[in-house]
Amino acid sequence: MRKTAAFLSLGCKVNSYETEAMRGMFEAAGYDIVDFKDVADVYVVNTCTVTNIADRKSRQMLHQAKHRNPQAIIAAVGCYVQAAEEVLLADSAVDLVIGNNKKSDIVTMVERCRGSNEKEELVVNINDEMDYEELHVVTTMDKTRTFIKIQDGCNRFCSYCIIPYVRGRVRSRKEEDILQEITELSKKGYKEIVLTGIHISSYGTDLLKKEAQLKEQLSELDEEEVVLQDPDSFNRVSGEMPLAKLIVKIGEIDGVERIRLGSLEPRIITEEFLTAIASVGQFCPHFHLSLQSGSDSVLTRMNRKYSAAEYYDRVQMIRKFFDHPSFTTDVIVGFPGETEEEFRQTMEFVKSIGFSHIHVFKYSKRAGTKAAIMTDQIPEELKSRRSDELIALANLMSKEYHALFLGRIEKVLFEEAIEINGKSYQIGHNERYLKLAVSEDTELSNQLLECKVTGTLSEELLLCEIIN
Repeated sequence: MRKTAAFLSLGCKVNSYETEAMRGMFEAAGYDIVDFKDVADVYVVNTCTVTNIADRKSRQMLHQAKHRNPQAIIAAVGCYVQAAEEVLLADSAVDLVIGNNKKSDIVTMVERCRGSNEKEELVVNINDEMDYEELHVVTTMDKTRTFIKIQDGCNRFCSYCIIPYVRGRVRSRKEEDILQEITELSKKGYKEIVLTGIHISSYGTDLLKKEAQLKEQLSELDEEEVVLQDPDSFNRVSGEMPLAKLIVKIGEIDGVERIRLGSLEPRIITEEFLTAIASVGQFCPHFHLSLQSGSDSVLTRMNRKYSAAEYYDRVQMIRKFFDHPSFTTDVIVGFPGETEEEFRQTMEFVKSIGFSHIHVFKYSKRAGTKAAIMTDQIPEELKSRRSDELIALANLMSKEYHALFLGRIEKVLFEEAIEINGKSYQIGHNERYLKLAVSEDTELSNQLLECKVTGTLSEELLLCEIIN
């Protein structure tokens, strides 16, 4: 009887990619993949530690798996493992503990654990890891778009963020490996490519540094040294644009209909960068530009390394290159010391941008970060009031942005069928990641069709009709 394995990915899209890669490794080793809610021989939980809530969810899912099948091997992998190795080693529900940059060893570790019936661990000092861990996706659960991990790690050390401590320094994937994986997935019918990573604005910076070191020229290249220390300044100083170069090459792969980016830092946006990506016909003008606050004083306390004015300038620059670009972002409310005036500055700044969507987060302490020990922590009730106010504004801006598309012809990549009030609809997204619905019984999944936007079906859904 074939062995079975079940997987659960918590947190970000990088985790989702890595989970898909591990799933493929188990399939290649002869395992049947079952749903996480089913009984399995092996359960793999790719954990998250971005918040205390994520920590708790990771532990809960591990315990649920052990309860489902006490005889199964329960493998905890990823970020929470990296942050709480000792906690998990002491947890009787967990049999296997694997940190970041070691997920490629998971099948071997599981088999060894199965043979020994003893707890196994493989956790390295992530700050010493200098090489990108090669993981490859063969297929994904999503039949329309696929996330492609292009780098790992972050060198930014924002004062509220634990991620650099559990993901390590910037490590970029080789361009040829990325292009090969996308080529293979495109042949299998995946039309939309989403480039993801922990800090994709830094993609290629470490590779350029290694190249410079090999040439033994760093001491002579003062200007390049500045660039290498500040990844976001690549485009401004050296003219090197590793991310833009990669996008251009992906656009040359047969079958790729769309290229979408994960979160970007504002300072990567330059005229040169935008000229390059705007030349790629498949590029989607959907920019998730991380903001966090519209107050310069709060941004300084967050160690964000840009001002509100710089952010605004980058947005205006993008609008020169793209028609109705979609701007989405993350904002933290109730950061330590945030005054009412600073919150009002954020509200006014957000209005000036006109985001299509905002992820609003109430600040929560994260042990091990500088912000956790800052004075003037904000009361929960005040965080909640500010969160509610910003969410209301975000919803209004979203409606205003949606209204811009009424009557327009949009290319929709259909993904799923749903039923609303007893009526069948086919659902998909346009290039700007707006969600559109067409009243249709026929399955349209993975078809890219031109549609005219005719109205609004709900707060999230635009109604359209197929015109071709």
